[in-house]
Amino acid sequence: MRTLRPFYWLAVIAALLLSSACSVPPPPQAPAAASQAGSQATNTPATGKIKVYAAYATPIEEPWDGVIHAALQAAADAGQIEYKWQDNIGYSGDMERILNEAASEQKPDVIFGDAFGNEEAVRNVAAEYPAIAFVFGSGLGPSEPNLSVFDNWIHEPAYLCGLIAGKMTKSNRLGVVGGYPVPEVNRIVNAFIAGAKESNKDVKVTVTFINSWYDPAAAKEAALAQVDSGADLLFAERFGVIEAAQGKNLLAFGNMSDQNSLAPQTVISGPIWDMNPTVKYVLDQVKNKSYTAQDLKDFTMMAKGGASLAPLHGFEKTLPADVVEMVQKREQEIKSGLFRVPIAEEEPKSE
Repeated sequence: MRTLRPFYWLAVIAALLLSSACSVPPPPQAPAAASQAGSQATNTPATGKIKVYAAYATPIEEPWDGVIHAALQAAADAGQIEYKWQDNIGYSGDMERILNEAASEQKPDVIFGDAFGNEEAVRNVAAEYPAIAFVFGSGLGPSEPNLSVFDNWIHEPAYLCGLIAGKMTKSNRLGVVGGYPVPEVNRIVNAFIAGAKESNKDVKVTVTFINSWYDPAAAKEAALAQVDSGADLLFAERFGVIEAAQGKNLLAFGNMSDQNSLAPQTVISGPIWDMNPTVKYVLDQVKNKSYTAQDLKDFTMMAKGGASLAPLHGFEKTLPADVVEMVQKREQEIKSGLFRVPIAEEEPKSE
């Protein structure tokens, strides 16, 4: 769930009211496929690989789009798909043009990407090419016949990180630096706070939003300010925070991917988002000519392997044994359906 990229609210309002690595394709020709109104997105090649195109609003170095790209690249490396992509498209109106060019010229079977901030553009193009499966990260719903949506529901492992943080802080003050106070980010941060308060009722959390999806310098500055205010353990919802923690010899949690390699002595763990289950499900549908528009939420949660807690990378030897045991027990309860992490999407406030 990548809810609300920059200008997301404007895009959503408009939609409701109006109901680096690959080169841009050549200028579009007349979209012959656009006249196929009502046909479903089952244009699987009779032979050969499934053709996949991806359109990313941010650079793929930014973790959210990077996770999608990693899953698709893995499928390409395994010989399952032909994969082309473009990143850093932004939110200034280029998404609709690029999607139209890709759909009309390259004629992929599936187009993946993130619609946050580009909702209207993605939905306009999807409606013009009903024979192509569109699978986009979105805070809105699916659209028949061919637009499926997904989000990163990683609040469950974020909660587990909070359990650890609440036990490990010495100052009882934690710091969280996030991108925007939007539902996707809010539920991750709120879950982290809920876990921390469950394991330590005295803990307080400082939350700062940098109003950007990718500004490592701003995130680092915000984190350092939190440290100056007493935070001794940080949750890096955005890139840049880990660098700040490392410089201050503090512990931190990454987000969306296993970021321990960035600072092995600093990053305890973090919530991981894995798009492989979602990608596999969609590719199987397209291959079997059974693709339908749907909300793919379940495939990005822990029960289906779309979310997980990053490995502790040796920290299990230094963390208190009761902390490790507590986290492992709750992790199994989540996976087996015996415990549900609350979904709270209101903006978290600093204490």
